[in-house]
Amino acid sequence: MTRLESRLFMFCFVPSYQQFPRLCATREALRIKECCPSWEGDGSPCGASSGRGFCQDVEVPDQPDGPQYPFSGLDDREKWPLVFYNRTCQCAGNFMGFNCADCKFGYFGVNCNDRRESLRRNIFHLSRAERIRLMSYLNLAKQTISRDYVVATGTYQEMENGSNPMFADVSLYDVFVWMHYYVSRNALLGGPGNVWTDVDFAHWAPAFLPWHRLYLLHWEHEIRKLTGDMDFTIPYWDWRDAQGCDVCTDELMGARSSQDPSLLSPGSVFSSWKVLCSQAQNYNDRGVLCDAVEEGPLRRNPGNHNRNVVERLPTSADVEFTLSLTNYDTGAMDRGANMSFRNTLEGFGDPQTGLGNSSRMGMHAALHVFMNGSMSSVQGSANDPIFLLHHAFVDSIYEQWLRRHEPSPSQYPESDAPIGHNSEYHMVPFLPLYRNREFFISSKDLGYEYSYLLNANQRLAESMRPYLEELQDVWPWLLLAGLCGGIVAVTIAAAILTAKRRCGRSPWLHMSKWKNAFALSEKQPLIRSSDTEETKHRNYQTTI
Repeated sequence: MTRLESRLFMFCFVPSYQQFPRLCATREALRIKECCPSWEGDGSPCGASSGRGFCQDVEVPDQPDGPQYPFSGLDDREKWPLVFYNRTCQCAGNFMGFNCADCKFGYFGVNCNDRRESLRRNIFHLSRAERIRLMSYLNLAKQTISRDYVVATGTYQEMENGSNPMFADVSLYDVFVWMHYYVSRNALLGGPGNVWTDVDFAHWAPAFLPWHRLYLLHWEHEIRKLTGDMDFTIPYWDWRDAQGCDVCTDELMGARSSQDPSLLSPGSVFSSWKVLCSQAQNYNDRGVLCDAVEEGPLRRNPGNHNRNVVERLPTSADVEFTLSLTNYDTGAMDRGANMSFRNTLEGFGDPQTGLGNSSRMGMHAALHVFMNGSMSSVQGSANDPIFLLHHAFVDSIYEQWLRRHEPSPSQYPESDAPIGHNSEYHMVPFLPLYRNREFFISSKDLGYEYSYLLNANQRLAESMRPYLEELQDVWPWLLLAGLCGGIVAVTIAAAILTAKRRCGRSPWLHMSKWKNAFALSEKQPLIRSSDTEETKHRNYQTTI
């Protein structure tokens, strides 16, 4: 069994830890509003007997939200997660997870004492084996039904306050598709077409960057558990100054189909993927949540987008201007924020002037529009695996800004941000619970780094790594070839020596006998002295 096969086999025995745990999606758990599953290690809720964590009341902030969402008590995401649960596991030390069975980001080992830093690399700097592994892991996650998690397909009211649970099984990959849909969906106010569109618990406001940072960390975390590959990291796509979709090849994220430019090439594993939670207008018209059923193939038609909305892909100058903005967020902290790093990076601030409510989208949003397919819908964008590469690079720009400006924690707003975005708000829809401010910190504090942010010597070593790995893969064959060549050379040499010895013992091969047999008496030299110089010149010329 190969290393990759053994890792893929291991997923059957490795639990994962993410949103809406199956053990908490029962009538009883919803009735008592408690999500405190037992840790298998000692059988106690949250691993309390081993000191890993405890079942405690959820505390939600009471700071006021901004004016963008003028309702209260209508949406299940308000004051997350109180509509569903008011008691959850609160983990201690380096432990994490809905039952405290896992380690915090950056920690490994049975007791979570092993601190290690992971490295996210440019996708074009991966070795061939790493690229194959990435595609295999993505497809495995898409084809594997999550053992531990389900997704909600109805509101708490439709579930009759928990007495009629409405959850669905989906693949591990689609758990994350659903999460991105759920956090960004419109608020259902009751009845068909009655929705509030100016609300998003992960976009258009300060939590955009911390929320997606946590999202990527959890996605990376789950792939490691699924495959047993604790060294796995999400690669990034550096799209600065790109003239097109560089990653849209069958070797990577899928080329364009020759039959239908909005579909993927049959040569890509992603051409068989089906999307879900991608029909936002349909859900709004019916006044319902996504039902998590397949809705057709993954679509992408990069570059054939509305040029009035996005003129081009972001440039190095756009990125540098964005990084120069000193304020994390400003004003109402929404899409109209001026000179806001967050709003400009998200794409609603002009990357040349910093003014909000830009008529054209830039930076992060420009990539989504440019892809012109499943990526171009906020709620359904995570269906396209390019989403992960794109957001990894966005996260690296966020990391650059944090290192360059070293903001104090107070730069992240405690109050008056759009609903869901204040510093103490629990991020929707994560279980276990995390607060926005907890991810307004450096990636190095969370156990990961980006290869292009390394120092010069480290970058040089990193640039050589894939070539050395390729060499490592072929060196046994080179060694074998060398040995075979050596054996052949020794064999030929031995044959020649043997032939010489045999020739030396054969009387008929002695040259002296042949010379005597054909010797002629020589009366005068064959070359006259007068011809000597001419002969020398002729021989020299012949040699030339």
